[in-house]
Amino acid sequence: MPSPRQQFGQQGEDRALTLLLQAGLKLVGRNFRCRSGEIDLIVLDQETLVFVEVRQRTHNRQGSAADSVNQRKQQRLIRAAEVFLLRNPRQGLRPCRFDVIAIDGDAAPEWIRDAFRVPSP
Repeated sequence: MPSPRQQFGQQGEDRALTLLLQAGLKLVGRNFRCRSGEIDLIVLDQETLVFVEVRQRTHNRQGSAADSVNQRKQQRLIRAAEVFLLRNPRQGLRPCRFDVIAIDGDAAPEWIRDAFRVPSP
């Protein structure tokens, strides 16, 4: 049985997925896990593969949901995306981007497209 925290996270992901599907994106994967981290949602935006981080907070005492996707979290997402692409080589031929869907309290989800990029070597 999922914990209350897991149920809360699942509800946020469900809201985010609804938003993405209503915008015409197509679901490729959900909760991709590897040693490097987890990607909440993977969707196709036409030909672009989008890795989506969903952050939900009931209050902003420690900052907004969007603010919580800090550099450390971004690096974990990038590494997890690299693993996904290695395991799914056909998907690696597509352009990729990282989006964040931030949900603060009862407010409508904020969809931040191209929220961050992979740093140049």
